Amino acid sequence: MNSKTSNTKKVVLGVFVLLLAASVCQAVFGDGMTVNVDGDEIGGPFGALLGIVLGAGGMLIAALAMTCAAVFVGLVFAGVGIVLVSALVLAGVLLAAAISPLLLPLLIPIGLYWYLTARARKQRLRATMEHAV
Repeated sequence: MNSKTSNTKKVVLGVFVLLLAASVCQAVFGDGMTVNVDGDEIGGPFGALLGIVLGAGGMLIAALAMTCAAVFVGLVFAGVGIVLVSALVLAGVLLAAAISPLLLPLLIPIGLYWYLTARARKQRLRATMEHAV
């Protein structure tokens, strides 16, 4: 075990004990903290403990609500993203369909060139295959 790791563990444990002792002193000898629950004031160490517990409970409920809201928003945005990507694909297909008749004069010479080069390539391949034997 590394001495640096051991020292770090000792420091963390010491800080934890110091904070725990400070919170116990504040709860027992504190400045008279009271918690108001339905009109009843609860004071002293029990009031401090009750305030901490109820505050932590509120924070847990808030964390749960934030998690549910984040999941909901994530699902909504994912659905919106799918719709947007689908709309972009549809717009691209419609744009290609609208432009394709205008590109026909360019496609005719390209198609002829492709056909002639493919035909010449086939004839060269056939000639090399006949002379290979």
